[in-house]
Amino acid sequence: MNPSTAATTRTAITGVATRTAITGAALAALTAVLALTVRYGGFLTDPVGLSWWYAACWGLFATALLALRRAPARSVVPLLLAGAVAVTVTGLLGPPRTSTDSYRYAWDGRVQSAGVSPYDHTPQDPALARLRDPWLFPTGTACSGPDLAGIPHADGAPHCTRINRPAVHTIYPPVAEAYFLAVDTLSPTGSRHKPLQIGAGLISLGVTGTLLLILRRRGADLRKAAYWAWCPAVPLEAVNNAHIDVLGVLLAIAGLGLVASRVQTRRAVGGLLIGAAIATKLMPAVVLPGALSGVRRIRDAAAVLLPAAAFTALAYLPYVLLSHASVFGYLGGYVEEEGYDDPSAGSRYALLRLVLPDSWAFPVLLAAVAGVSLYVMWRGDPRRPWSGALLVTGWAFVLLTPGYSWYSLLLIALIALDGRWEWLGIPLAGAAVYILGPTFDYGPVLAGIVYGAAVCLVLATTWFRRRATQGGAGPSQQNATSRKTSV
Repeated sequence: MNPSTAATTRTAITGVATRTAITGAALAALTAVLALTVRYGGFLTDPVGLSWWYAACWGLFATALLALRRAPARSVVPLLLAGAVAVTVTGLLGPPRTSTDSYRYAWDGRVQSAGVSPYDHTPQDPALARLRDPWLFPTGTACSGPDLAGIPHADGAPHCTRINRPAVHTIYPPVAEAYFLAVDTLSPTGSRHKPLQIGAGLISLGVTGTLLLILRRRGADLRKAAYWAWCPAVPLEAVNNAHIDVLGVLLAIAGLGLVASRVQTRRAVGGLLIGAAIATKLMPAVVLPGALSGVRRIRDAAAVLLPAAAFTALAYLPYVLLSHASVFGYLGGYVEEEGYDDPSAGSRYALLRLVLPDSWAFPVLLAAVAGVSLYVMWRGDPRRPWSGALLVTGWAFVLLTPGYSWYSLLLIALIALDGRWEWLGIPLAGAAVYILGPTFDYGPVLAGIVYGAAVCLVLATTWFRRRATQGGAGPSQQNATSRKTSV
């Protein structure tokens, strides 16, 4: 080897090592700030300060993604996996910081372990007093925290619970309830909230693995999996707060990956998994139009829809037979409480309310989502059902402007499959509304600003991408495209 060739080789090796090290450093910084954010808390005491921690996490997330673009191909998967593990672990460094939902999960699991349907009793029902323990149901001076709800008790002493809405029945679907039972069964005595966090962390890593598998089989860029694996919402919402949404995400993504196959049996299994996702948290039903992308034959649609509907119905059946109360629990009350049926309440429909009367918001939302769904089913690519699912889910979020940041976990996974990074503005907007909402009394102004900025990012990036694609096409390619369109 002559000296010039050796020097070139050394330079190339040095460049590879440098790009890998830069990505690793960005990941280390992201992990460190996420850990400090989880340890900081501040949701009830300093939401503005916490919002700055969130902003730092998202800024470092963007930096890490940019660094990964320049990382050598052979380093991508090791960096992705190492980063996924490190980011996930940060969610385990403290108790749930911004949500108490996982305490309801723990209670539902305990109730089922005692042979009682979770739909039959509220947490404060005296009939289940024997199942209470101090960490979920403190007493006396321990009831002074702002995140505790008081419950009535015969002895007159203060009694409270960490469970939110202790006077209402659970609303979680049957697959979620089965998961809560499984976690409770496997949990050591005295482990408190930690098993649910660990389970959510493992599921989050499972989503990363599923994304990598689908992307590899499609011959796509594996770097896209980092949109999920390194996203701050995953350790903060899926792991630290242990939201059951993450299980629905895993099932929905795996289902879409199978639906993309032309083999009918795989499509049927994909429909089954989507049904399981719906029976975990109802929201994954929004991916069904994407799963039907480009479907022209009834039997192809039935291959997805029938298994999904059958699994959802059969999952509810055991609880219907075992329960004396409704298996839908507080679902109707939750919809009313959260203002979905009252557009003038809270931050719902914030963008629609800028240009429409409040009473029009919900009908227009339904019409718009139906229109996008029909477009996806007619024009979507059956080999990429997640693209259509992203379009429907994204615009549903834009029009609904939800105030709960963990709802967007499904959207983040769809972004990772499709690679449309500009949609990440929607989860960021949801986090801003959730953290700063109490400070602004959940007004629509905040939601309108942050979701409006997110929409502008989506529209601007889409426009520039199309311009770049059109500008890069030569005359022969443009003529071919023109002939194809005219046909």
